Amino acid sequence: MTVALKTIDALMPRDETGQQFVIYGDCCSGIPGAEHERYFAAVNAVLMRLSPPPSWICFAGDEVMGMTKDYVALREQWRYWQDHEMAWLDSGACPVYHVPSNHTAYDVPSEAVWKQANPDVPSNGPPGQEGLSYYIRRGNLLVVFMDTSFSGLGGNGHVEHEWLDSVLTSNKDALYKMVVGHYPAHAVNGYDEYPRWRIVPDQADAFWKALVRHKVLAYLCSHVIAFDVQAHDGVLQITTGGAGTRAGPGGFMPGQTEYHHLVQMAVDRKGIRYQVLDEEGKPREWLSWPLSLTPSKDWLTLLVECSPYRDPIPLKIPKDDASTESQGSAQPYLTVWRFTGVAGEGRDDQTLLSGSNFMDGPATIWVGTEAGSQRLMVRLQPVSGGGVETWTGPSLRPGRTFDFQVAVHAGMGPGGVLYRDNDGSEWSTMKSASARGAELLVWPERWIVGHGPSGTLDAPFTGTGLRISSSRQQ
Repeated sequence: MTVALKTIDALMPRDETGQQFVIYGDCCSGIPGAEHERYFAAVNAVLMRLSPPPSWICFAGDEVMGMTKDYVALREQWRYWQDHEMAWLDSGACPVYHVPSNHTAYDVPSEAVWKQANPDVPSNGPPGQEGLSYYIRRGNLLVVFMDTSFSGLGGNGHVEHEWLDSVLTSNKDALYKMVVGHYPAHAVNGYDEYPRWRIVPDQADAFWKALVRHKVLAYLCSHVIAFDVQAHDGVLQITTGGAGTRAGPGGFMPGQTEYHHLVQMAVDRKGIRYQVLDEEGKPREWLSWPLSLTPSKDWLTLLVECSPYRDPIPLKIPKDDASTESQGSAQPYLTVWRFTGVAGEGRDDQTLLSGSNFMDGPATIWVGTEAGSQRLMVRLQPVSGGGVETWTGPSLRPGRTFDFQVAVHAGMGPGGVLYRDNDGSEWSTMKSASARGAELLVWPERWIVGHGPSGTLDAPFTGTGLRISSSRQQ
């Protein structure tokens, strides 16, 4: 007897202007009986449980294994993927939009195969990229699909930005704007080699400036076999490379940290939300963007030592903003600190804030400046006895005042350690090579301002006027 699986509640728009959809990428399938077909089928089984189903689907590349000079075989892989692996989908009711990628459009002949396999793609791309790069309007939503492997630009890890800028300009009436490509613009999980793992930096910089200038909500990409979200100048980079690929020695990608998944998203006037569902349909990561903070007058001022650290009024996240199942109850899902003061001199590390669970144990959360460079640094030790993960930000200048905020979001993975100046600036993810964020963190009970957990000689702050206030949400 077949047992019906439980449906999964989809995040829904919070007003009539919104839309909801699914994005996933990187299954490298299309070969009957290969292991990737099985993994991809498990992810699709979760997608079929969404209620209500998505209005449309975005696939961010690497649908088939490809990367072959046998272009007849490449076309057969596409045919198997479309006619067999995706046969469950009514594409008339729920269209799928694709982008070229390194496994599917890696030279001129494979680009021709890509066009044959995707004949409905609009021919509104830049010169030479017709049928590869393109854009669509779904009512008040603009989605621009970028070929980040186009042979005419240099192949993998290259992207243009002038056509993108013109499309965003001519569609400025769109309430919601998103851009999709295969290669990340910013390094994911420490994979910063280019053009192997990300767009070459000069092109990525011009590309990202266009996104920021036109207030694009998010850049959706794939390629690295991981889920990762980062913010840069207020624009999200959402990487979803988990639709079924296993790569590297022993399946190192996704390995023990990452997992096969899809991302279900909703967008409306309040912003963008997503939930990341693994092969079993369990929510693993989530976000509601932009971050919603309490008024500064309600923030808690931290004393020199605070044990335990408690907000005067516990704040609860609305049920429609995140999965309470994925959050757990032992930690806040979002904590923001504001730091003000005058930076001090010194050649050693300096502590702004230290949080730990033991009187003489190492810091579980440490915020301070790095010896020598005076760069702002956040260190997390998610698991007792485990390694310390590090994030870095801008440098503090000795003798100069500072006023900035640091946020730690437990549902964003390594991208959830963020910085912004306290002048209305946008949030940006701090730099790190970590594959984990605060999702496993045991929240500290003892907090100390101005030095580490071992005493006043433990990496003391040498400046003056240090003041810290905080808000957190559970």
